[in-house]
Amino acid sequence: YPVEREVRGEPPRVGVFVCDCGTNIVKTVEVRNVVSYSRFLPGVVHAEENTFSCSIDSVKHMADVMREKGLNRLVVAACTPRTHEPVFQDVLRQAGLNPYLFEFANIREQCSLVHMADKRSATEKAKDLVRMAVARATLLEPLHSTSYKTQRAALVIGGGVAGMVVALSLADQGIPVHLVEKGRLLGGMAGRISRTLEGMDVQAYLQNLIGKVYRNLLIQIHTESRIIDFSGYVGNFVSRIALGKRRQVKEIAHGVTVVATGAEELKPALYLYGEDPRVVTLLELEQEIREAGDRLKHCNTLVMIQCVGSRDEERPYCSRFCCSQAVKNALELKELNPNIEIYVLYRDMRTYGLREEYYRQAAEKGVIFIRYENEDKPDVTVARENGLSALRVTVTEPTLGGRLRINADLVALAVAAVPARENKSLSQLLKVPLNEDGFFMEAHMKLRPVDFATEGIFMCGTAHSPKFIDESIAQAQASAARALTVLAQDELKAGGPVCRVSVRKCSGCGLCEQVCPYHAIALGEEGVATVNQALCKGCGVCVSSCRSGALDLGGVTDMQTWFAIQAL
Repeated sequence: YPVEREVRGEPPRVGVFVCDCGTNIVKTVEVRNVVSYSRFLPGVVHAEENTFSCSIDSVKHMADVMREKGLNRLVVAACTPRTHEPVFQDVLRQAGLNPYLFEFANIREQCSLVHMADKRSATEKAKDLVRMAVARATLLEPLHSTSYKTQRAALVIGGGVAGMVVALSLADQGIPVHLVEKGRLLGGMAGRISRTLEGMDVQAYLQNLIGKVYRNLLIQIHTESRIIDFSGYVGNFVSRIALGKRRQVKEIAHGVTVVATGAEELKPALYLYGEDPRVVTLLELEQEIREAGDRLKHCNTLVMIQCVGSRDEERPYCSRFCCSQAVKNALELKELNPNIEIYVLYRDMRTYGLREEYYRQAAEKGVIFIRYENEDKPDVTVARENGLSALRVTVTEPTLGGRLRINADLVALAVAAVPARENKSLSQLLKVPLNEDGFFMEAHMKLRPVDFATEGIFMCGTAHSPKFIDESIAQAQASAARALTVLAQDELKAGGPVCRVSVRKCSGCGLCEQVCPYHAIALGEEGVATVNQALCKGCGVCVSSCRSGALDLGGVTDMQTWFAIQAL
Protein backbone atom coordinates (compact mmCIF):
# COMPACT_ATOMS: atom_id res chain seq x y z
CA TYR A 1 0.00 0.00 0.00
CA PRO A 2 1.17 3.57 -0.61
CA VAL A 3 2.14 5.79 2.31
CA GLU A 4 -0.94 7.07 4.12
CA ARG A 5 -1.76 10.69 3.28
CA GLU A 6 -2.58 13.07 6.14
CA VAL A 7 -6.03 14.61 5.56
CA ARG A 8 -6.52 16.54 8.81
CA GLY A 9 -7.31 20.16 8.00
CA GLU A 10 -8.55 19.37 4.48
CA PRO A 11 -12.18 20.13 3.66
CA PRO A 12 -14.25 16.94 3.22
CA ARG A 13 -14.21 15.61 -0.33
CA VAL A 14 -16.65 12.69 -0.31
CA GLY A 15 -16.99 10.04 -2.99
CA VAL A 16 -20.32 8.15 -3.14
CA PHE A 17 -20.55 4.80 -4.92
CA VAL A 18 -24.00 3.21 -5.15
CA CYS A 19 -24.12 -0.50 -5.98
CA ASP A 20 -26.74 -2.34 -8.07
CA CYS A 21 -25.70 -5.63 -6.40
CA GLY A 22 -26.57 -7.46 -9.59
CA THR A 23 -30.36 -7.21 -9.33
CA ASN A 24 -30.72 -7.40 -5.55
CA ILE A 25 -30.81 -3.61 -5.16
CA VAL A 26 -31.53 -2.18 -8.59
CA LYS A 27 -34.76 -4.15 -9.09
CA THR A 28 -36.24 -2.37 -6.06
CA VAL A 29 -34.28 0.89 -5.72
CA GLU A 30 -33.89 3.40 -8.56
CA VAL A 31 -30.12 3.52 -8.24
CA ARG A 32 -29.55 6.21 -10.89
CA ASN A 33 -32.00 8.46 -9.07
CA VAL A 34 -30.07 7.93 -5.82
CA VAL A 35 -26.76 8.69 -7.57
CA SER A 36 -28.12 11.92 -9.07
CA TYR A 37 -29.45 12.95 -5.66
CA SER A 38 -26.10 12.21 -3.99
CA ARG A 39 -24.17 14.58 -6.25
CA PHE A 40 -25.82 17.60 -4.62
CA LEU A 41 -25.24 16.60 -0.98
CA PRO A 42 -22.87 18.83 1.05
CA GLY A 43 -19.26 17.66 0.78
CA VAL A 44 -19.85 15.25 -2.13
CA VAL A 45 -17.39 15.70 -5.00
CA HIS A 46 -18.12 12.53 -6.97
CA ALA A 47 -21.00 10.02 -7.19
CA GLU A 48 -21.49 7.06 -9.51
CA GLU A 49 -23.27 3.72 -9.97
CA ASN A 50 -21.53 0.30 -9.84
CA THR A 51 -22.89 -3.10 -10.82
CA PHE A 52 -20.85 -5.07 -8.28
CA SER A 53 -18.91 -2.69 -6.05
CA CYS A 54 -17.18 -5.55 -4.22
CA SER A 55 -15.61 -7.03 -7.37
CA ILE A 56 -11.86 -6.72 -7.91
CA ASP A 57 -12.34 -4.44 -10.92
CA SER A 58 -14.70 -2.11 -9.02
CA VAL A 59 -12.36 -1.91 -6.04
CA LYS A 60 -9.47 -0.93 -8.30
CA HIS A 61 -11.69 1.58 -10.14
CA MET A 62 -12.81 3.24 -6.90
CA ALA A 63 -9.21 3.57 -5.70
CA ASP A 64 -8.23 5.15 -9.04
CA VAL A 65 -11.14 7.63 -8.85
CA MET A 66 -10.22 8.61 -5.30
CA ARG A 67 -6.63 9.35 -6.33
CA GLU A 68 -7.58 11.21 -9.51
CA LYS A 69 -10.20 13.46 -7.87
CA GLY A 70 -8.42 13.93 -4.56
CA LEU A 71 -11.24 12.38 -2.52
CA ASN A 72 -10.60 12.01 1.21
CA ARG A 73 -13.81 10.29 2.35
CA LEU A 74 -15.60 7.23 0.95
CA VAL A 75 -19.29 6.31 1.17
CA VAL A 76 -20.48 3.04 -0.36
CA ALA A 77 -24.20 2.30 -0.59
CA ALA A 78 -24.42 -1.45 -0.98
CA CYS A 79 -25.04 -4.48 1.26
CA THR A 80 -24.04 -5.46 4.78
CA PRO A 81 -20.85 -4.07 6.36
CA ARG A 82 -20.61 -7.34 8.31
CA THR A 83 -19.06 -9.06 5.31
CA HIS A 84 -18.00 -6.23 2.98
CA GLU A 85 -16.62 -3.42 5.13
CA PRO A 86 -12.99 -4.73 4.95
CA VAL A 87 -13.26 -4.83 1.14
CA PHE A 88 -14.06 -1.13 0.89
CA GLN A 89 -11.59 -0.15 3.59
CA ASP A 90 -9.01 -1.70 1.29
CA VAL A 91 -10.03 0.84 -1.38
CA LEU A 92 -8.88 3.63 0.95
CA ARG A 93 -5.59 1.84 1.67
CA GLN A 94 -4.94 1.50 -2.07
CA ALA A 95 -5.69 5.20 -2.49
CA GLY A 96 -3.18 6.09 0.25
CA LEU A 97 -5.81 7.02 2.86
CA ASN A 98 -6.68 5.88 6.37
CA PRO A 99 -9.08 2.89 6.16
CA TYR A 100 -11.44 4.38 8.75
CA LEU A 101 -12.39 7.33 6.53
CA PHE A 102 -15.17 5.12 5.24
CA GLU A 103 -18.93 5.00 5.83
CA PHE A 104 -21.34 2.27 4.75
CA ALA A 105 -24.99 2.79 3.76
CA ASN A 106 -26.75 -0.57 3.83
CA ILE A 107 -29.35 -0.19 1.08
CA ARG A 108 -29.77 -3.93 0.47
CA GLU A 109 -30.63 -5.62 3.81
CA GLN A 110 -32.09 -2.43 5.30
CA CYS A 111 -33.83 -1.17 2.19
CA SER A 112 -34.33 -3.12 -1.04
CA LEU A 113 -34.89 -6.54 0.57
CA VAL A 114 -37.49 -5.24 3.03
CA HIS A 115 -39.37 -2.94 0.64
CA MET A 116 -39.65 -5.07 -2.51
CA ALA A 117 -43.34 -4.27 -2.87
CA ASP A 118 -42.85 -0.49 -2.66
CA LYS A 119 -40.14 0.78 -5.03
CA ARG A 120 -40.93 4.44 -4.48
CA SER A 121 -40.52 4.21 -0.71
CA ALA A 122 -37.43 2.04 -1.12
CA THR A 123 -35.80 4.68 -3.32
CA GLU A 124 -36.65 7.49 -0.89
CA LYS A 125 -35.31 5.46 2.03
CA ALA A 126 -32.09 4.78 0.10
CA LYS A 127 -31.67 8.53 -0.36
CA ASP A 128 -32.16 9.02 3.40
CA LEU A 129 -29.55 6.37 4.22
CA VAL A 130 -27.02 7.87 1.80
CA ARG A 131 -27.67 11.40 3.10
CA MET A 132 -27.07 10.25 6.70
CA ALA A 133 -23.92 8.35 5.67
CA VAL A 134 -22.51 11.42 3.90
CA ALA A 135 -23.26 13.64 6.91
CA ARG A 136 -21.36 11.25 9.18
CA ALA A 137 -18.53 10.83 6.68
CA THR A 138 -17.75 14.54 6.63
CA LEU A 139 -16.77 14.31 10.33
CA LEU A 140 -14.75 11.08 10.12
CA GLU A 141 -11.19 11.27 11.38
CA PRO A 142 -8.25 8.93 10.81
CA LEU A 143 -7.96 6.16 13.43
CA HIS A 144 -4.69 4.37 14.08
CA SER A 145 -3.64 1.05 15.52
CA THR A 146 -0.70 0.05 17.71
CA SER A 147 1.31 -3.14 17.29
CA TYR A 148 2.36 -5.68 19.93
CA LYS A 149 4.33 -8.92 19.85
CA THR A 150 2.58 -12.30 19.60
CA GLN A 151 3.37 -15.19 21.94
CA ARG A 152 4.03 -18.10 19.58
CA ALA A 153 2.55 -20.82 21.78
CA ALA A 154 -0.88 -22.41 22.24
CA LEU A 155 -2.89 -23.74 25.16
CA VAL A 156 -5.19 -26.67 24.40
CA ILE A 157 -7.66 -27.58 27.15
CA GLY A 158 -8.73 -31.21 26.86
CA GLY A 159 -6.79 -34.31 25.86
CA GLY A 160 -9.43 -36.18 23.89
CA VAL A 161 -9.29 -36.87 20.16
CA ALA A 162 -10.16 -33.26 19.25
CA GLY A 163 -7.62 -31.77 21.66
CA MET A 164 -4.82 -34.06 20.46
CA VAL A 165 -5.58 -33.37 16.79
CA VAL A 166 -5.38 -29.62 17.47
CA ALA A 167 -2.12 -30.03 19.39
CA LEU A 168 -0.51 -32.10 16.63
CA SER A 169 -1.76 -29.78 13.88
CA LEU A 170 -0.21 -26.78 15.61
CA ALA A 171 3.00 -28.59 16.57
CA ASP A 172 3.43 -29.73 12.95
CA GLN A 173 3.58 -26.02 12.06
CA GLY A 174 6.33 -25.42 14.62
CA ILE A 175 4.10 -24.03 17.36
CA PRO A 176 4.83 -25.06 21.00
CA VAL A 177 1.68 -26.46 22.61
CA HIS A 178 0.62 -26.94 26.24
CA LEU A 179 -1.95 -29.77 26.35
CA VAL A 180 -3.91 -29.79 29.62
CA GLU A 181 -5.97 -32.86 30.51
CA LYS A 182 -7.96 -33.23 33.75
CA GLY A 183 -7.76 -37.04 33.70
CA ARG A 184 -4.88 -39.42 34.22
CA LEU A 185 -4.86 -40.63 30.59
CA LEU A 186 -5.30 -39.04 27.18
CA GLY A 187 -8.12 -40.15 24.89
CA GLY A 188 -11.33 -38.98 26.53
CA MET A 189 -14.57 -40.72 25.55
CA ALA A 190 -12.92 -42.31 22.51
CA GLY A 191 -11.13 -44.68 24.88
CA ARG A 192 -14.47 -46.45 25.39
CA ILE A 193 -15.30 -46.87 21.69
CA SER A 194 -14.00 -49.88 19.77
CA ARG A 195 -14.85 -48.84 16.22
CA THR A 196 -17.13 -46.58 14.22
CA LEU A 197 -20.22 -47.68 12.33
CA GLU A 198 -18.22 -47.51 9.09
CA GLY A 199 -15.63 -49.93 10.51
CA MET A 200 -12.79 -47.60 11.52
CA ASP A 201 -10.71 -49.10 14.35
CA VAL A 202 -11.00 -46.31 16.91
CA GLN A 203 -8.60 -47.87 19.41
CA ALA A 204 -5.85 -48.32 16.81
CA TYR A 205 -6.33 -44.72 15.66
CA LEU A 206 -6.38 -43.47 19.24
CA GLN A 207 -3.20 -45.28 20.29
CA ASN A 208 -1.42 -44.01 17.19
CA LEU A 209 -2.59 -40.46 17.97
CA ILE A 210 -1.47 -40.68 21.61
CA GLY A 211 1.91 -42.01 20.51
CA LYS A 212 2.40 -39.10 18.10
CA VAL A 213 1.49 -36.61 20.83
CA TYR A 214 3.94 -38.08 23.32
CA ARG A 215 6.73 -38.26 20.74
CA ASN A 216 6.32 -34.66 19.59
CA LEU A 217 8.85 -32.52 21.46
CA LEU A 218 6.84 -29.33 20.91
CA ILE A 219 3.88 -30.66 22.91
CA GLN A 220 4.02 -30.46 26.70
CA ILE A 221 1.43 -32.78 28.24
CA HIS A 222 -0.07 -31.90 31.62
CA THR A 223 -2.33 -34.72 32.86
CA GLU A 224 -4.43 -34.53 36.04
CA SER A 225 -4.16 -30.76 35.69
CA ARG A 226 -6.59 -27.83 35.63
CA ILE A 227 -6.61 -24.17 34.62
CA ILE A 228 -6.94 -22.05 37.77
CA ASP A 229 -6.35 -18.57 36.37
CA PHE A 230 -6.56 -16.98 32.94
CA SER A 231 -5.92 -13.42 31.75
CA GLY A 232 -4.72 -11.41 28.76
CA TYR A 233 -5.89 -10.91 25.20
CA VAL A 234 -5.39 -12.34 21.73
CA GLY A 235 -1.70 -12.99 21.11
CA ASN A 236 -0.80 -12.44 24.78
CA PHE A 237 -2.63 -14.75 27.19
CA VAL A 238 -1.24 -15.86 30.56
CA SER A 239 -2.60 -18.97 32.29
CA ARG A 240 -1.83 -20.60 35.61
CA ILE A 241 -2.13 -24.39 35.71
CA ALA A 242 -2.40 -26.62 38.79
CA LEU A 243 -0.24 -29.59 37.76
CA GLY A 244 -0.74 -33.21 38.80
CA LYS A 245 -1.87 -34.54 42.15
CA ARG A 246 0.44 -32.22 44.07
CA ARG A 247 -1.18 -29.24 42.39
CA GLN A 248 2.05 -27.39 41.76
CA VAL A 249 1.26 -24.13 39.98
CA LYS A 250 2.87 -23.32 36.64
CA GLU A 251 2.42 -20.09 34.70
CA ILE A 252 2.54 -20.18 30.92
CA ALA A 253 2.29 -17.49 28.23
CA HIS A 254 0.48 -18.32 25.00
CA GLY A 255 -1.01 -16.53 22.03
CA VAL A 256 -4.17 -18.64 21.53
CA THR A 257 -6.41 -20.95 23.53
CA VAL A 258 -8.39 -23.91 22.22
CA VAL A 259 -11.21 -25.43 24.30
CA ALA A 260 -11.64 -29.17 23.65
CA THR A 261 -13.06 -30.37 26.97
CA GLY A 262 -15.39 -32.91 25.37
CA ALA A 263 -18.67 -34.24 26.76
CA GLU A 264 -19.73 -36.87 29.27
CA GLU A 265 -22.15 -39.80 29.33
CA LEU A 266 -25.34 -39.21 31.29
CA LYS A 267 -25.96 -41.64 34.17
CA PRO A 268 -29.78 -41.74 34.13
CA ALA A 269 -32.13 -42.50 36.99
CA LEU A 270 -34.45 -44.26 34.55
CA TYR A 271 -35.38 -47.77 33.41
CA LEU A 272 -33.78 -49.42 36.50
CA TYR A 273 -30.31 -48.19 35.52
CA GLY A 274 -28.06 -48.41 38.56
CA GLU A 275 -30.56 -50.76 40.25
CA ASP A 276 -30.32 -53.82 38.01
CA PRO A 277 -26.95 -54.85 36.49
CA ARG A 278 -28.74 -56.06 33.38
CA VAL A 279 -29.54 -52.45 32.43
CA VAL A 280 -26.51 -50.80 30.82
CA THR A 281 -25.69 -47.83 28.58
CA LEU A 282 -24.70 -48.25 24.94
CA LEU A 283 -21.07 -47.47 25.81
CA GLU A 284 -21.09 -50.12 28.53
CA LEU A 285 -22.66 -52.56 26.07
CA GLU A 286 -19.95 -51.73 23.54
CA GLN A 287 -17.28 -52.58 26.08
CA GLU A 288 -18.92 -55.98 26.67
CA ILE A 289 -19.05 -56.59 22.91
CA ARG A 290 -15.33 -55.78 22.68
CA GLU A 291 -14.59 -58.26 25.46
CA ALA A 292 -16.99 -60.84 23.88
CA GLY A 293 -18.23 -61.83 27.32
CA ASP A 294 -20.32 -64.91 28.09
CA ARG A 295 -23.32 -62.78 29.04
CA LEU A 296 -23.72 -61.64 25.44
CA LYS A 297 -23.01 -65.06 23.93
CA HIS A 298 -25.88 -66.56 25.94
CA CYS A 299 -28.19 -63.56 25.63
CA ASN A 300 -31.46 -64.43 23.87
CA THR A 301 -33.18 -61.05 23.84
CA LEU A 302 -31.74 -57.54 23.98
CA VAL A 303 -33.73 -54.30 24.00
CA MET A 304 -32.19 -50.92 23.19
CA ILE A 305 -34.07 -47.78 24.23
CA GLN A 306 -33.15 -44.60 22.39
CA CYS A 307 -33.31 -40.92 23.49
CA VAL A 308 -32.85 -41.62 27.21
CA GLY A 309 -32.34 -38.25 28.86
CA SER A 310 -32.28 -36.27 25.63
CA ARG A 311 -34.93 -34.62 23.43
CA ASP A 312 -36.99 -33.85 26.50
CA GLU A 313 -37.79 -30.74 28.51
CA GLU A 314 -34.54 -30.87 30.48
CA ARG A 315 -32.32 -31.61 27.46
CA PRO A 316 -34.16 -30.69 24.25
CA TYR A 317 -31.16 -31.39 22.00
CA CYS A 318 -30.42 -34.59 20.06
CA SER A 319 -27.19 -36.37 21.01
CA ARG A 320 -26.66 -37.11 17.32
CA PHE A 321 -24.57 -40.29 17.41
CA CYS A 322 -26.86 -42.53 19.55
CA CYS A 323 -28.87 -44.00 16.66
CA SER A 324 -25.73 -44.89 14.69
CA GLN A 325 -24.20 -46.37 17.84
CA ALA A 326 -27.30 -48.53 18.40
CA VAL A 327 -27.20 -49.81 14.81
CA LYS A 328 -23.46 -50.52 15.11
CA ASN A 329 -23.91 -52.47 18.34
CA ALA A 330 -26.82 -54.42 16.84
CA LEU A 331 -24.78 -55.45 13.79
CA GLU A 332 -21.82 -56.50 15.97
CA LEU A 333 -24.10 -58.50 18.28
CA LYS A 334 -25.59 -60.30 15.31
CA GLU A 335 -22.06 -61.34 14.30
CA LEU A 336 -21.24 -62.44 17.86
CA ASN A 337 -24.54 -64.22 18.46
CA PRO A 338 -26.63 -64.70 15.26
CA ASN A 339 -29.62 -66.09 17.17
CA ILE A 340 -30.05 -63.09 19.46
CA GLU A 341 -33.32 -61.15 19.19
CA ILE A 342 -32.71 -57.40 19.18
CA TYR A 343 -35.39 -54.73 19.59
CA VAL A 344 -34.58 -51.04 19.09
CA LEU A 345 -37.19 -48.73 20.62
CA TYR A 346 -36.76 -45.34 19.00
CA ARG A 347 -38.47 -41.98 18.60
CA ASP A 348 -36.77 -41.07 15.28
CA MET A 349 -33.98 -43.09 13.69
CA ARG A 350 -31.35 -40.51 12.78
CA THR A 351 -28.65 -42.45 10.95
CA TYR A 352 -27.37 -39.41 9.06
CA GLY A 353 -26.34 -39.50 5.41
CA LEU A 354 -24.69 -42.68 4.16
CA ARG A 355 -25.16 -44.28 7.59
CA GLU A 356 -28.73 -45.02 6.49
CA GLU A 357 -27.37 -48.06 4.64
CA TYR A 358 -26.29 -49.69 7.92
CA TYR A 359 -29.79 -49.16 9.32
CA ARG A 360 -31.13 -51.16 6.35
CA GLN A 361 -28.55 -53.88 6.93
CA ALA A 362 -29.63 -54.20 10.55
CA ALA A 363 -33.29 -54.49 9.53
CA GLU A 364 -32.40 -57.15 6.95
CA LYS A 365 -30.58 -59.15 9.64
CA GLY A 366 -33.69 -59.27 11.78
CA VAL A 367 -33.25 -56.32 14.11
CA ILE A 368 -36.74 -55.10 14.99
CA PHE A 369 -37.28 -51.32 15.16
CA ILE A 370 -40.31 -50.06 17.10
CA ARG A 371 -41.21 -46.39 17.24
CA TYR A 372 -42.56 -44.87 20.45
CA GLU A 373 -43.91 -41.42 21.29
CA ASN A 374 -42.40 -39.14 23.91
CA GLU A 375 -45.73 -39.08 25.76
CA ASP A 376 -45.86 -42.88 25.83
CA LYS A 377 -42.37 -44.04 26.74
CA PRO A 378 -41.41 -47.71 27.27
CA ASP A 379 -41.65 -49.19 30.74
CA VAL A 380 -39.02 -51.51 32.25
CA THR A 381 -39.82 -53.74 35.21
CA VAL A 382 -38.50 -56.96 36.75
CA ALA A 383 -40.80 -59.93 36.13
CA ARG A 384 -40.56 -63.46 37.53
CA GLU A 385 -41.63 -66.46 35.48
CA ASN A 386 -40.98 -70.11 36.31
CA GLY A 387 -38.73 -69.03 39.17
CA LEU A 388 -36.55 -66.96 36.84
CA SER A 389 -36.11 -63.21 36.86
CA ALA A 390 -36.34 -61.29 33.58
CA LEU A 391 -36.51 -57.69 32.51
CA ARG A 392 -39.94 -56.97 31.09
CA VAL A 393 -40.09 -54.10 28.62
CA THR A 394 -43.56 -52.86 27.73
CA VAL A 395 -44.01 -50.55 24.75
CA THR A 396 -46.88 -49.48 22.51
CA GLU A 397 -46.44 -51.08 19.08
CA PRO A 398 -47.88 -48.61 16.51
CA THR A 399 -48.50 -51.20 13.78
CA LEU A 400 -50.37 -53.60 16.04
CA GLY A 401 -52.01 -50.74 17.88
CA GLY A 402 -51.50 -52.33 21.28
CA ARG A 403 -49.03 -52.85 24.10
CA LEU A 404 -46.19 -55.24 23.41
CA ARG A 405 -44.36 -57.11 26.19
CA ILE A 406 -40.76 -58.14 25.65
CA ASN A 407 -38.90 -60.31 28.16
CA ALA A 408 -35.30 -59.21 27.84
CA ASP A 409 -32.03 -60.58 29.15
CA LEU A 410 -30.39 -57.18 28.71
CA VAL A 411 -31.59 -53.61 28.26
CA ALA A 412 -29.21 -51.02 26.74
CA LEU A 413 -29.95 -47.32 27.05
CA ALA A 414 -28.89 -44.72 24.47
CA VAL A 415 -28.22 -41.99 27.02
CA ALA A 416 -27.63 -38.32 26.31
CA ALA A 417 -24.21 -36.79 25.84
CA VAL A 418 -24.03 -34.03 28.46
CA PRO A 419 -21.61 -31.09 28.82
CA ALA A 420 -18.44 -31.63 30.82
CA ARG A 421 -18.88 -30.75 34.50
CA GLU A 422 -16.20 -28.06 34.43
CA ASN A 423 -17.76 -26.18 31.49
CA LYS A 424 -19.47 -23.58 33.68
CA SER A 425 -16.39 -22.74 35.75
CA LEU A 426 -14.17 -22.76 32.66
CA SER A 427 -16.54 -20.45 30.77
CA GLN A 428 -16.40 -17.98 33.65
CA LEU A 429 -12.61 -18.23 33.79
CA LEU A 430 -12.13 -17.69 30.04
CA LYS A 431 -15.08 -15.27 29.86
CA VAL A 432 -16.69 -17.17 26.98
CA PRO A 433 -20.39 -18.11 26.70
CA LEU A 434 -22.30 -21.37 27.03
CA ASN A 435 -25.55 -22.08 25.23
CA GLU A 436 -28.77 -23.01 27.02
CA ASP A 437 -27.74 -26.67 27.05
CA GLY A 438 -24.38 -26.00 28.72
CA PHE A 439 -22.13 -26.53 25.69
CA PHE A 440 -19.74 -23.82 24.52
CA MET A 441 -21.27 -21.38 22.03
CA GLU A 442 -19.51 -20.14 18.92
CA ALA A 443 -19.43 -16.49 17.84
CA HIS A 444 -21.49 -17.19 14.70
CA MET A 445 -22.82 -20.48 13.41
CA LYS A 446 -21.85 -19.78 9.79
CA LEU A 447 -19.34 -16.92 9.73
CA ARG A 448 -17.23 -17.94 12.76
CA PRO A 449 -18.11 -21.59 13.52
CA VAL A 450 -15.07 -22.44 15.69
CA ASP A 451 -14.38 -19.00 17.17
CA PHE A 452 -15.60 -17.48 20.38
CA ALA A 453 -16.65 -13.83 20.43
CA THR A 454 -13.44 -13.25 22.40
CA GLU A 455 -10.61 -13.18 19.87
CA GLY A 456 -7.86 -15.74 20.18
CA ILE A 457 -10.01 -18.40 21.87
CA PHE A 458 -11.39 -21.29 19.79
CA MET A 459 -13.39 -24.48 20.35
CA CYS A 460 -13.76 -27.93 18.83
CA GLY A 461 -15.18 -31.40 19.40
CA THR A 462 -18.02 -32.33 21.70
CA ALA A 463 -17.26 -29.35 23.94
CA HIS A 464 -19.25 -27.50 21.26
CA SER A 465 -22.04 -30.08 20.79
CA PRO A 466 -22.49 -33.86 20.45
CA LYS A 467 -20.90 -35.07 17.21
CA PHE A 468 -19.23 -38.03 15.52
CA ILE A 469 -15.48 -38.66 15.78
CA ASP A 470 -14.83 -37.68 12.15
CA GLU A 471 -16.71 -34.42 12.72
CA SER A 472 -14.68 -33.71 15.86
CA ILE A 473 -11.46 -34.29 13.91
CA ALA A 474 -12.55 -31.94 11.11
CA GLN A 475 -13.55 -29.27 13.60
CA ALA A 476 -10.26 -29.67 15.47
CA GLN A 477 -8.34 -29.11 12.24
CA ALA A 478 -10.47 -26.03 11.58
CA SER A 479 -9.66 -24.68 15.06
CA ALA A 480 -5.96 -25.25 14.47
CA ALA A 481 -6.18 -23.41 11.15
CA ARG A 482 -7.95 -20.47 12.79
CA ALA A 483 -5.41 -20.41 15.62
CA LEU A 484 -2.58 -20.30 13.09
CA THR A 485 -3.99 -17.11 11.58
CA VAL A 486 -3.01 -15.50 14.88
CA LEU A 487 0.20 -17.39 15.60
CA ALA A 488 1.58 -16.94 12.07
CA GLN A 489 1.88 -13.19 12.73
CA ASP A 490 4.86 -11.79 14.57
CA GLU A 491 2.81 -8.77 15.58
CA LEU A 492 -0.88 -8.02 16.04
CA LYS A 493 -2.59 -4.66 15.88
CA ALA A 494 -4.90 -3.11 18.45
CA GLY A 495 -6.82 0.12 18.40
CA GLY A 496 -8.80 1.72 15.61
CA PRO A 497 -12.52 2.00 16.38
CA VAL A 498 -12.22 1.41 20.12
CA CYS A 499 -13.40 3.23 23.23
CA ARG A 500 -11.54 6.37 24.29
CA VAL A 501 -11.63 7.97 27.75
CA SER A 502 -11.66 11.68 28.55
CA VAL A 503 -9.71 11.78 31.83
CA ARG A 504 -11.07 15.25 32.59
CA LYS A 505 -14.70 14.05 32.53
CA CYS A 506 -14.34 10.59 34.12
CA SER A 507 -15.83 10.37 37.63
CA GLY A 508 -14.52 6.86 38.34
CA CYS A 509 -17.99 5.38 38.98
CA GLY A 510 -16.95 2.01 37.50
CA LEU A 511 -20.18 1.42 35.57
CA CYS A 512 -18.31 1.02 32.29
CA GLU A 513 -16.18 -1.72 33.86
CA GLN A 514 -19.32 -3.56 34.97
CA VAL A 515 -21.13 -3.46 31.63
CA CYS A 516 -18.20 -4.17 29.27
CA PRO A 517 -18.87 -7.65 27.77
CA TYR A 518 -15.21 -8.05 26.79
CA HIS A 519 -13.74 -6.95 30.15
CA ALA A 520 -11.67 -4.35 28.32
CA ILE A 521 -12.17 -1.53 30.86
CA ALA A 522 -10.77 -1.27 34.36
CA LEU A 523 -10.41 1.52 36.88
CA GLY A 524 -6.79 2.60 37.18
CA GLU A 525 -4.90 3.55 40.32
CA GLU A 526 -6.12 7.14 40.04
CA GLY A 527 -9.75 6.05 39.87
CA VAL A 528 -10.04 6.78 36.15
CA ALA A 529 -11.23 4.25 33.57
CA THR A 530 -8.54 2.80 31.32
CA VAL A 531 -9.15 0.81 28.14
CA ASN A 532 -7.22 -2.26 26.98
CA GLN A 533 -7.29 -1.63 23.24
CA ALA A 534 -6.47 -5.26 22.45
CA LEU A 535 -9.63 -6.43 24.23
CA CYS A 536 -11.99 -3.64 23.18
CA LYS A 537 -14.22 -4.55 20.22
CA GLY A 538 -15.89 -1.16 19.81
CA CYS A 539 -19.37 -2.39 20.74
CA GLY A 540 -20.25 0.92 22.43
CA VAL A 541 -22.02 -0.51 25.49
CA CYS A 542 -19.77 1.47 27.82
CA VAL A 543 -20.25 4.70 25.87
CA SER A 544 -24.03 4.50 26.10
CA SER A 545 -23.82 3.71 29.83
CA CYS A 546 -21.41 6.49 30.85
CA ARG A 547 -23.26 9.04 33.01
CA SER A 548 -20.60 11.72 32.76
CA GLY A 549 -20.08 11.48 28.99
CA ALA A 550 -16.40 10.66 29.47
CA LEU A 551 -16.33 7.85 26.91
CA ASP A 552 -16.36 8.09 23.14
CA LEU A 553 -16.03 5.51 20.40
CA GLY A 554 -13.61 5.98 17.54
CA GLY A 555 -15.57 6.42 14.31
CA VAL A 556 -18.89 6.79 16.15
CA THR A 557 -18.58 10.03 18.09
CA ASP A 558 -21.54 11.91 19.54
CA MET A 559 -21.08 14.69 16.99
CA GLN A 560 -21.08 12.26 14.05
CA THR A 561 -24.26 10.64 15.37
CA TRP A 562 -25.99 14.02 15.80
CA PHE A 563 -25.02 15.05 12.27
CA ALA A 564 -26.58 11.83 10.91
CA ILE A 565 -29.78 12.42 12.89
CA GLN A 566 -30.01 16.04 11.71
CA ALA A 567 -29.50 14.90 8.12
CA LEU A 568 -32.44 12.53 8.49
